[in-house]
Amino acid sequence: MLFHEVRESVDEATATASRTAKIDAVARLLARADAEELPVVVGFLLARPRQGRIGIGWRTLSDISAEPAPEPALTIAEVDAALDALARAGGDGVGARRTEILGALAARATAEEWDLLRRIVLGELRSGALEGVVLDAIARASGHPTAVVRRAAMLSGDLGETARLAMTGTAHDLDAVGLVVGRGVLPMLAATAPSVTDALAAFDGPAAVEYKLDGARVQVHRDGDDVRVFTRSLADITARVPEIVAAARALPAERVILDGETLALDEDGGPRPFQDTMARFGSAADAQTLLRPWFFDLLHLDGADLLDAPLAERRAALAALVGEHIIPALHTADADAGERFAREALAAGHEGVMVKALDAPYAAGRRGKSWLKVKPVLTFDLVVLAAEWGSGRRTGLLSNLHLAARDPEGEYGEPGGFVMVGKTFKGLTDETLRWQSAHLPTIETRRTAGAVHVRPETVVEIAIDGVQRSTRYPGGVALRFARVKGYRPDKDAREADTIGALRALLRP
Repeated sequence: MLFHEVRESVDEATATASRTAKIDAVARLLARADAEELPVVVGFLLARPRQGRIGIGWRTLSDISAEPAPEPALTIAEVDAALDALARAGGDGVGARRTEILGALAARATAEEWDLLRRIVLGELRSGALEGVVLDAIARASGHPTAVVRRAAMLSGDLGETARLAMTGTAHDLDAVGLVVGRGVLPMLAATAPSVTDALAAFDGPAAVEYKLDGARVQVHRDGDDVRVFTRSLADITARVPEIVAAARALPAERVILDGETLALDEDGGPRPFQDTMARFGSAADAQTLLRPWFFDLLHLDGADLLDAPLAERRAALAALVGEHIIPALHTADADAGERFAREALAAGHEGVMVKALDAPYAAGRRGKSWLKVKPVLTFDLVVLAAEWGSGRRTGLLSNLHLAARDPEGEYGEPGGFVMVGKTFKGLTDETLRWQSAHLPTIETRRTAGAVHVRPETVVEIAIDGVQRSTRYPGGVALRFARVKGYRPDKDAREADTIGALRALLRP
């Protein structure tokens, strides 16, 4: 398949606001690809090549100069091979080698193809071909039920391989995709509720009210002595967390999949700030900071898949397995008891509680109403669009952040884009100022007189006192008294809070 066929499909999907038309455009492309090309094509459509991040930034791509090809002749295989070579490049002279590879690729591409390639590498496709659209397109192109394709994608954690299986296999083959110990599963996600009382009112009967730790999500797989630890984005961090590996090996089971959190503790056993946990999470070198795992769910135990079992059953098995490593929880339908438990969680230094339906299965990859998070302070995960240069003692540092919420439906632009909702320079520690001043220029897209504009991929947790109506920002809302709680390198921009969630805070 020629690469220009991907470009034509992306252009077609970008040109329409109709979800159905986008699905049709992507489905037609997938139907033309052969089995080996399908994972590559899906990666291109999502601007997430199968090689992952290859360390190529905007500046490097901007420096590539080549006469574009007069006619499209570049193949999918050639692009994939070039990305492989870029990913493998390392050692002395890596910059020159990457420039050589990119120059050769640019010379094989038409001007339109090179523009698309740059956006794919930078993760800036913005075609509206989001995962949901691509997933529905796989179902349409293959003729398999969407629910069957969706479950296979969730349990495999790989949409590209799901596309290949759907297009070459049967519905039975898709149904056969299940949990595999050692292979990451898309994690179940939570919606929000304003209070424990409101959350309990959403369920029929008792619910689990459990501590919400201010830590990092981990998924732990053990098969005998082989242990693997994944982040919420399914990155393998096993080598960085030897204490979690040791805790998993000490469990009285041979094969398990656990979902939970990890955080660093202070000398008194209380939780340390999230930034301390993330610093240790990112490197095994900081031996002075130890991570403790806490588990809240059990997906597999010694040959038995528990995904479809109710939470009450999963949690009972979890308690028997992990003992003191279980996250504290109260099973209750009593709002007063739930609120008291939430206050205990806060007093212990945690950030709130989760309220979970005891009869609900584990819905991998879904943000449904079976899990509700309750925090006493309004906090939102937003995306950095730009940062302004500081003044006074912050001269020479990037300070005031431009913040955006996710726009999943494309009300203010492309579906899955971002809409600005405010700025803040409050809450930034000296360490954070130095970090963002070093990091943000590495993902720079352009500069103006006073600001560095960046790719919308860096998630930051923002505390606010509320929102107010605004004619300044296109989403119609502006943050009130926004301050930075901390960056969230464990989260992807696709997990940022939505403009709808912020608008819901407006008083009628």
